[in-house]
Amino acid sequence: MPFNEALAQRIRDVLATRDDVEERRMFGGITFLVAGHMACGVVGVDLMVRIGDAVYASAVQEPHARAMDFTGRPMRGMVYVAPAGIASAAALRKWVGRALSNVAALPKRLGPARAKPTRKKAVAKRSPPRARQR
Repeated sequence: MPFNEALAQRIRDVLATRDDVEERRMFGGITFLVAGHMACGVVGVDLMVRIGDAVYASAVQEPHARAMDFTGRPMRGMVYVAPAGIASAAALRKWVGRALSNVAALPKRLGPARAKPTRKKAVAKRSPPRARQR
């Protein structure tokens, strides 16, 4: 699914003063990680914001915001904001600021953000070949 590149650029502009931002493709769009934690992103034409559980209930009540239901079930602590809710630069800064506040409250990560290590499949150990009996 393509994402709104113009919105992604607007987010880049808001985050331009930070040196701890990383972009990663996720959820069929683009996600911005700040200090190693997912903060916000673009899915289709919507802004995706990780705001945390503490303010989630009030955030989904705001105009143009709704629960992030990417998997078919609402994801607590994450909201989508429709284009009308981020039409102005000030509105976008407000939502990205909420994501940054949430990230600041999370535990610090050591080193750069990396994908979680994958589990290696257990390989069945073979016993040494037995000598053939005659």
